[in-house]
Amino acid sequence: MNNRIETNPRIMMGKPIIKGTRIPVYVILNLLAEGYKPEEIIREYPDLTRRDILAAIEYAAKLTKFRELVKV
Repeated sequence: MNNRIETNPRIMMGKPIIKGTRIPVYVILNLLAEGYKPEEIIREYPDLTRRDILAAIEYAAKLTKFRELVKV
């Protein structure tokens, strides 16, 4: 799906993460939803790049396109 996102059952219990980190995609998405700007996220997580943040958004967009969502 995206070469910057990986899943490995031995890392973060298989949740999608940014490749080469232990930062789950959901953490990035939650921060964006709370109003953080990409620059603020990168300041908090210096291992991330702007491309990583965009990859997380792209991953979520594709996931919602191909999966039925449950109301929360």
